[in-house]
Amino acid sequence: MKKILSIAGLLLLFAACSNESVNEVINDALVPVKVHVSGFSVSQEELPTTRVAQDVADYSGVKAVTLAFYDGSTEVLKTTQQRDDASTYTTFGEFDCSLPMGSYTMVVIARGLTDGDVFTLTSPTEAAYTGDHSRETFAATQTVNITNTSAVDISATLNRVIAKLQVISTDGKTANAKSVRMTFAAGSKSFNPTTGLATSNTGFANTVPISAAVGSPSNSTSYVFLASDEQDIDVTIDALDVDGAVLFSKTVKNVPFKRNRLTKLTGAMYTNDAVSTTFQVETAWLTDYNMNF
Repeated sequence: MKKILSIAGLLLLFAACSNESVNEVINDALVPVKVHVSGFSVSQEELPTTRVAQDVADYSGVKAVTLAFYDGSTEVLKTTQQRDDASTYTTFGEFDCSLPMGSYTMVVIARGLTDGDVFTLTSPTEAAYTGDHSRETFAATQTVNITNTSAVDISATLNRVIAKLQVISTDGKTANAKSVRMTFAAGSKSFNPTTGLATSNTGFANTVPISAAVGSPSNSTSYVFLASDEQDIDVTIDALDVDGAVLFSKTVKNVPFKRNRLTKLTGAMYTNDAVSTTFQVETAWLTDYNMNF
């Protein structure tokens, strides 16, 4: 059976949060809590309903995991592990925490991470990438009741809550093309961890450098949170030179997006034919969807 790209996380709570000071946690008797994030699975287009367990440490797409507990709107505890910073964890994906007795909303966010990224989690309903780029993101929220000092076991599921766009050129990159800007007319870089949906729908622009060699096709990627599980969004594609001047621009209307689905836009971007090019839309992750423009 092929693995498919989604995420499921098994969370075990029982033992003391190594990245949190006890003084930062509410008083009274503290209950040991151990959170282990594992059980990632991957969704393949051939088997859209299959889920195969995979440890978070084995899935290279996750570079950071944030765990937080909230008492209503009050943040009781929050800690983040970064895969490339061994000082933030003993075992990547396992958290040792202490909490007082009470009822909490637990939030777990697993995500990609690159230098310069800025991610904020402020409540079970508010999270955002406030830097230039959003990343592959998985989320789960769950109510946790701690009623005595005994250790607690919990299971939870992390789902991919973001849609992915790839813009692929059918022609070779020219020497003066340095970056690709993908502008979404809707969607957002902020989202609600509880619903997985965008918290705004005003759109944004994402500019990424072109890594392809001169004469080779390019492949540019962006991620977008949707206002609903499926959403059609106008996307403008601009090829830019080193000064940010536009070399080529194309707006593709009503591009279909779906959470946990990859949408591909393919067409000429760097040659004279690019002016009248027809873009082909192809999707993956869950099921195929093809569309010609």
